[in-house]
Parts: sequence; structure tokens; C-alpha cells
Amino acid sequence: MPRKPIGDMAFAKVYPMYVQKAERKGRTQHEVDQIILWLTGYDEAGLQAQIDDEKNFQAFFDEAPRMNPNTGLITGVVCGVRVEEVEDPLMRKVRWLDKLVDELAKGKAMEKILRE
Repeated sequence: MPRKPIGDMAFAKVYPMYVQKAERKGRTQHEVDQIILWLTGYDEAGLQAQIDDEKNFQAFFDEAPRMNPNTGLITGVVCGVRVEEVEDPLMRKVRWLDKLVDELAKGKAMEKILRE
């Protein structure tokens, strides 16, 4: 069976995996949400609406109020790929989110994750 393009995947299906990854390492859903809100500019109600409406990743990022201007500071490797070298704009945004959740799960301080 061919893989579904990332843009077509429902954010609501992946979101619980982000939360589970963080919780397995002693972090919280609130911290995952804080990362997502920082990255996308959604407020809590907006994030919940995206989840409830089962928006795909393309719509999730297209409808984001504003991407954080400090996204250029997100660097490193996710799945063997440097996030700063990802050319596809949607995939780069997904990798930014993956990288931030990875940093949370690895115990990094929230101030450093949020590039403060």
C-alpha cells in the first residue's frame, strides 16, 4: 500500500503520538501544546478546533495564524535529515514540529526549546 503524503495526514491522528512521546519521558500534554502554540500562533481554542475538525497537516499549517519568526533557529537532525536543509515548505514545518517534540522528550528546558 502506498504511503499517504504528509500533507494529507490528519494532524489529529499524529497529535496523540506527540503527546505519548512526551509523556513517556515525563513531560506533559500542556508542554506539547505550548510548543505547538509557539510554533504556529494558534491559541488553545484554535488548536483544539484543528484537532476536532481533523484537519490535515497541509490545512493545519496553512491556517496557522502566524508561524513563529524564530523558526530559523530550529536546527538539527530528525530521522537522519537536517531540518534546516528540508526544501519542501510543508515538510520543513512538520520537521520543525518533530524536532521540538524530540527536544521536549529528551528533557531539554522549555526556554531552550522555544528559542528564548
